Amino acid sequence: MGTNQPRRQEGVQTQDRVELKAPPLWRVVLHNDDYTTQDFVVMVLRTVFRKPEPEAVRIMMAVHKAGRGIAGVYTFDVAETKLHRVRVLAEQQQFPLLCTMEVDG
Repeated sequence: MGTNQPRRQEGVQTQDRVELKAPPLWRVVLHNDDYTTQDFVVMVLRTVFRKPEPEAVRIMMAVHKAGRGIAGVYTFDVAETKLHRVRVLAEQQQFPLLCTMEVDG
């Protein structure tokens, strides 16, 4: 990891510039199945992904009609945590809701 330490060079003080890159983002995707209820998917979107009701319903309908819907885009650690929470909730309610992650862009 680079530092921003000043260095001296022939009587002139210079400073290295370190260019930081934003971390890659990951999409959390919900997939359609024939058993998970629409109400459960909306509840997951509202509680895990903090979506307001109208947006949660819109995403749920995308999952229902297109077979998948993007629940959110996050850094890897956040996406992985949300994916785990969805899987735990689905397992507790005995739903086979599939939730995956994919690199955004």
